[in-house]
Amino acid sequence: MMHDWLPALFMGLAGAGHCLMMCGGIAAAVTGTTRPWQVVVYNLGRITSYAIAGAIIAATLGGLANVAPHGLIVLRILAAFVLVAFGLYLGQWWFGLRHLERLGLPWWRKLQPWAARLRQGQVTTPGLFLAGMLWGWLPCGLVYSALSWAALSGSATSGAFYMLLFGLGTFPAMVGFGWFSRSVQQLLQAHGFRQLMGGLMILYGLWTLIIALKQLQVL
Repeated sequence: MMHDWLPALFMGLAGAGHCLMMCGGIAAAVTGTTRPWQVVVYNLGRITSYAIAGAIIAATLGGLANVAPHGLIVLRILAAFVLVAFGLYLGQWWFGLRHLERLGLPWWRKLQPWAARLRQGQVTTPGLFLAGMLWGWLPCGLVYSALSWAALSGSATSGAFYMLLFGLGTFPAMVGFGWFSRSVQQLLQAHGFRQLMGGLMILYGLWTLIIALKQLQVL
C-alpha cells in the first residue's frame, strides 16, 4: 500500500531514548554477561518477533481493507493518526499509549520467566535468540505504535518489513548500550531530544494526513 518505509526506521531511531529507559536494564544485563556477538544475537531475536507480529497484524487488517471502499486510503489516514499519537507519546505530551502497554502485561508476565531462564541458563546461540524473541513481546507503547503503523501497510510482507526496519532503528541503542558514552546516553534520554523527535513525527503524521485527504477528494 505505502512506500513510507522511512517512518518505520525513524520510529526506532527517534525512540532510542525511550528504549534505553524502558529496556536499559535488560540491555545492561545482557551486555554485562555476554560477548558482543551474543548481544547481537539476542537483539536479532527481538527484531524477529517484531517482524512476525508485523506480518500477522498487517495481513489481518490488510485483508479487511481490500474489501472496503477506499480501504487503502482509509488506512493511510489511520496511519497519520498513529504517527501523531506516537509523536505525542514520545514527546511526553500524551500518554494514552500506556493503556495499550497495560493490555499486554498479563501476556508478558507469562513469558518473562521463560525469557529469564533462557538468558541465565547455559549461554548458547539458539537459547539467546529465543530469549530475545520473548523479549520482543515486552509491552511497550513505542513498539505498539510501530505495530499500528505496520498494520496499516496493507500486506504481511510489508508489515514484516516495516517492523524489521523499526527494529533496526532501535538496534544501535540496544546493542551499543554498554559501550555508549554517558553523554550520548544522556542526550538520547534528554527531555528536549525526545520532544524534538516527537515534534518531527507529529509533523510527518500531519503531512501524511493532508496527502491522504487530498487523495480522498479526488475519488
